[in-house]
Amino acid sequence: MTAADRESYREPPRPGPHTAAELAALTGLLTVPRIGTVVVGHSRDAASTESAAVFTEEWEAGGGTVLAVVDWPETAASWLRAARRMTAQTPDAWVIAAAVPGFVRLALRLRHSTAWEPSRTYAFGSLGDPRVPALAGPGVLDGLRGASADGGWWEVRDGRITTFRGRTSE
Repeated sequence: MTAADRESYREPPRPGPHTAAELAALTGLLTVPRIGTVVVGHSRDAASTESAAVFTEEWEAGGGTVLAVVDWPETAASWLRAARRMTAQTPDAWVIAAAVPGFVRLALRLRHSTAWEPSRTYAFGSLGDPRVPALAGPGVLDGLRGASADGGWWEVRDGRITTFRGRTSE
């Protein structure tokens, strides 16, 4: 196994604290088209929990509505409960702050067992990892978009992540 192969198999990094530029970029992604209602989902690690809380506060302060905040563990016997809670209401969009392993498992359940649509889902930078669509499998996450720490953004298309540079950095 080459060094590149070993690198591709290592565990994705845990989410770090979000940046102001990342939060601004994420909020910006939700303004065109104008999104009013969201469901916020997050894994239970400290960074994801904090990012979800800060986003929720900012979204509501800006006049948006958060229909629900749903959390999940990194490992679960079944992902169906969290998936149903994420889709119990019909938001304009879903916003995700999460670690890669748990989100991939949840996304598989969301895609195969609910009316969840990745093209109506926006994420923090921790899910902009190129391994995410590969781990989820073909077509599972196509349309998912997210913000990067530098204020840029990324999008999943055809099982690959394309990144777009931010205008600011922190």
